[in-house]
Amino acid sequence: MTTNNETSMNNTILNSRKTKKNLRAADPCVTDHSIQVRGARVHNLKNVDVDLPRDALVVFTGISGSGKSSLAFGTLFAESQRRYLDSVSPYARRLIDQVDEPDVDSIEGLPPAVALQQQRGTPSVRSSVGSVTTISNGLRMLYSRAGEYPAGQEILYADAFSPNTPEGACPTCSGIGRVFEVTEKLLVPDDSKTISERTIAAWPPAFQGKNLARILTTLGYDIDIPWHKLPKETRDWILFTDETPTVPVYSEYNIEQVRAAIEKEEKPSYMGTYVSAKNFILHSFATTQSPLTKKRVSQFMQISVCPDCHGKKLKKESLSVKFAGLDIGELSQLTLTEVALKLQDAANKNPDHDKSNREKSIVAQRIASDILSRVEALTMLGLGYLSLERTTPTLSPGELQRLRLATQIRSQLFGVVYVLDEPSAGLHPADTQALLSALDELITAGNSVFVVEHDVSVIRHADWIVDVGPDAGTHGGKVIYSGPVAGLREVTDSHTAQYLFNSAAKVKQNAREPKAWLKLAGVERNNLQGLAVEFPLGVMTTVTGVSGSGKSSLVSQALVELIYEALGQKLTVDAPTGEADLLEQESEIPTGGRIIAGMDDVKRLVTVDQKAIGRTPRSNLATYTGLFDHVRKLFASTPEAKARRYNAGRFSFNTVKGRCPNCEGLGFVMVELLFLPSVYSPCQVCHGQRYNEQTLEITYRGKNIAEVLALTVEAAYEFFSDEPAILRALNALLQVGLGYLRLGQPATELSGGEAQRIKLATELQRIQRGDTLYVLDEPTTGLHPKDVKMLMSQLNGLVDAGNTVIMVEHDMQVASNSDWVIDIGPGAGDEGGQIVAQGSPAEVAKSKVSRTAPFLLAACES
Repeated sequence: MTTNNETSMNNTILNSRKTKKNLRAADPCVTDHSIQVRGARVHNLKNVDVDLPRDALVVFTGISGSGKSSLAFGTLFAESQRRYLDSVSPYARRLIDQVDEPDVDSIEGLPPAVALQQQRGTPSVRSSVGSVTTISNGLRMLYSRAGEYPAGQEILYADAFSPNTPEGACPTCSGIGRVFEVTEKLLVPDDSKTISERTIAAWPPAFQGKNLARILTTLGYDIDIPWHKLPKETRDWILFTDETPTVPVYSEYNIEQVRAAIEKEEKPSYMGTYVSAKNFILHSFATTQSPLTKKRVSQFMQISVCPDCHGKKLKKESLSVKFAGLDIGELSQLTLTEVALKLQDAANKNPDHDKSNREKSIVAQRIASDILSRVEALTMLGLGYLSLERTTPTLSPGELQRLRLATQIRSQLFGVVYVLDEPSAGLHPADTQALLSALDELITAGNSVFVVEHDVSVIRHADWIVDVGPDAGTHGGKVIYSGPVAGLREVTDSHTAQYLFNSAAKVKQNAREPKAWLKLAGVERNNLQGLAVEFPLGVMTTVTGVSGSGKSSLVSQALVELIYEALGQKLTVDAPTGEADLLEQESEIPTGGRIIAGMDDVKRLVTVDQKAIGRTPRSNLATYTGLFDHVRKLFASTPEAKARRYNAGRFSFNTVKGRCPNCEGLGFVMVELLFLPSVYSPCQVCHGQRYNEQTLEITYRGKNIAEVLALTVEAAYEFFSDEPAILRALNALLQVGLGYLRLGQPATELSGGEAQRIKLATELQRIQRGDTLYVLDEPTTGLHPKDVKMLMSQLNGLVDAGNTVIMVEHDMQVASNSDWVIDIGPGAGDEGGQIVAQGSPAEVAKSKVSRTAPFLLAACES
């Protein structure tokens, strides 16, 4: 029986959908019940009660850290998954990535849920756009059943067209398309040295390197002859052999003494096993957990295109089959837009017209049509510039989420709740309109869509808004409004309302004049072909353009690399952690072009990207910003610490003397379960505090070191009110909207946007010199408009101090408040890479050819 409250809610939603001319059936009597949440206490949620409509677009809003995601993902999705998994066998359950069970009294009327979250691409060289969208499956069937085979060749099954199966993978590169080579030149950079002088640079340092040299001596090789004088056969065996002989080793003996010792059957110092330099490098890279070792050995590895399959990943037999004149490897290298053009003829062809092979034509027409409809869903979401073979580690979280969204649209599920995390992230406003159409399509098919969002255009499109807040962290966690969009206007303590209905986003500021121009010529990078561009210095510039137009190629790659080169500095590259990283670095095409003017006014470059601030839970906000050093010194200066002779190192959870011995400073331990996934539980000894008992006995102003790390930035600002060095770091974090984060929040729990703002805050602490160029890539990712305004205030402060800020952005609030706008396009991929318009925001807004202009015009006029 539907209550009056639910009927009212349902009627409101239906009217909203009718207004948008949605084709969904609009009979209130048929509408499902609402979802009723009672007593939600996940993270900062304060015993939340809320009713949510089904068959509607429900948008969860609120400033960063207010509790939106805790309600949408931590409560609703988590409970839906828990209920589903209760019906699954324990064995199958252990294969599913499970979320924590939510702290909630009850949820009624909750359907099955599918979560589409912002995630980095899985680090697998075998996961691609084609595999994620299942388009590759269709292509394999198309080539198997409707491909043009060479005369006399047998029909191949679909598996033979997959690089991930033994039937299809090229045997030389195992289906990766690249081979890892270890050459003599890489292993021995200076062949004038002897083995005893460490001519084999790839050998491990310290004892193990000496050990290998001693083993060679026992084997009869003279290690005191210059490398280039050794016979080639000898050099090849030493570097590349797969043999692993175990022989007696006599420490500090030369070759004659070793021979004599062996003849006398003298007892050796120890027995040693030889491993070639090549095998040592390949094995170390594959097995080591040390980033330093990874970085060291990777410099001796060279990646090249597989000589047999030429990067197409498949066996010769599979590549001999053609469709539309291309083998499957060539087709996979095309963009999705190009694939659609290639398959159009087959999809539109009438099989009845092909009398000679009607069966084959039917198969081709049906499979090609199915692939085209999948491609259409992707191009509608602005992803037409991606190629099928593009690997997922190279995709942004936003691109990956939209790939999965397009797949869900095609799945035609009914009665599901889709929970999305900022689907507009990384999207140009023009592409956001297509995204909204896709979400409407899911609802029309009989589903509900719950979205955590900051984008004003998405919020305005909602049927129902749940505004969480009013502020972040402990000052949030309440539902301050739940209802139709228009009703939020009356909620005075809603930060969202101020930006939705008022012009709070507008920053009144006089445009600054450039002090000089940084001029680049002949820029070559991805889809940039010989581009000439001028960036104004001493002002704030925003580079805009549709997704895939070439913005990041220009700013985050080409500009950064050319400036580092001009400054005589090397661009630091993270140590590769596996095949995926190595292949990604290898696939980076070097930048072409040069700087022809303006470097006299740039003395320093600071790039603030969205890469993680650390790869393990041992790295956190406090350690990255440097404020933890000051905190540890404060604890070491207490009378009790001095009496015990504890230094600052004692208060690090990474040192043996300070950390809990049971969990080694992690705060949790992994518990292996036979038929369930491994779970991480708080350490039984330190109860998640990371430190040993003796260290926790030391307190500063009534709190031990673990309790201080548990403080939010906002709470820590009050706690350390008389410590200027710590306050400076905390204030910078507050100014970029991160007051809700805990000081000890592990790096692995931070989003890309949060990591970027921590880097910016770290930079803001430094004394400004006035000649620095700051390059940022979408700094507003994950930010509420109120936090964007705070961020803009900080960036304006950098510019007012005489610095330059250049950023890639889709947020029109940012672009309209910049001094200069450069719009790249007009389209994505090969249709982009050109400067469409440039000038002040008002000037670019008048452009007739820029896809950004209409949205910029609306922002300038608001």
